Amino acid sequence: MAVTLSSPSAFQFDRTRQAAPQVFEHMREQIISLVLPPGTVLSRPELALQYGISQTPVRDALMRLAEEGLVDVFPQHATRVSRIDVALARQAHFLRKSVETEIVRTLAQAPDPALVERLRATVARQQRMLELDDLAEFTANDQYFHRQLYEAAAVPDLFALVRRQSGHLDRLRRLHLPVPGKANAVLRDHTAIIDAIADGDSAAAEAALRHHLTGTLANVEDIRARFRDYLR
Repeated sequence: MAVTLSSPSAFQFDRTRQAAPQVFEHMREQIISLVLPPGTVLSRPELALQYGISQTPVRDALMRLAEEGLVDVFPQHATRVSRIDVALARQAHFLRKSVETEIVRTLAQAPDPALVERLRATVARQQRMLELDDLAEFTANDQYFHRQLYEAAAVPDLFALVRRQSGHLDRLRRLHLPVPGKANAVLRDHTAIIDAIADGDSAAAEAALRHHLTGTLANVEDIRARFRDYLR
């Protein structure tokens, strides 16, 4: 399967930043969103041509993707988007659950009405995106919902750390999201988390968060049956 970037001509570099991190961020999103599915061959010369840059920043971006386990590099042969490693997804889930249950517990101990309002606005945007059948924007707002929690708890750097470890888990979640009822379950879970924080109920907030994070891995064998070539 040859590489095909999503609207490469529409990608605009920020000339105030180095090219390699921007290529990494763009390609990472293409992989996480499954625009570049497992098994896709990534040609350095072809990517450089599509981005309109030299091969050096492309090489650097691919090295960073390899560090996250999102691509497999075979020297002198090929680079491919990796298959989803369920074991690594389970480790990422353990990390997220550990960090985020502590976050919602902390937030529920001192409810902030302004935060609750911002979170409800994010869920409302998710609802609109679901009604428009725009799962890409639904997912972007899902990620923003969780980032707001980290920022409110004054641990924004942990969001970046968890995100770096969650590539395999996030791809599983993208495969699971289109299943009927899954997106609505996400909305219900987010609402339950917000309600518990607003009520100052730490135990309910932790329980809602744990329930929210278990859905995809609980269905991993169903996902494997439908996307056998995508999973290790």
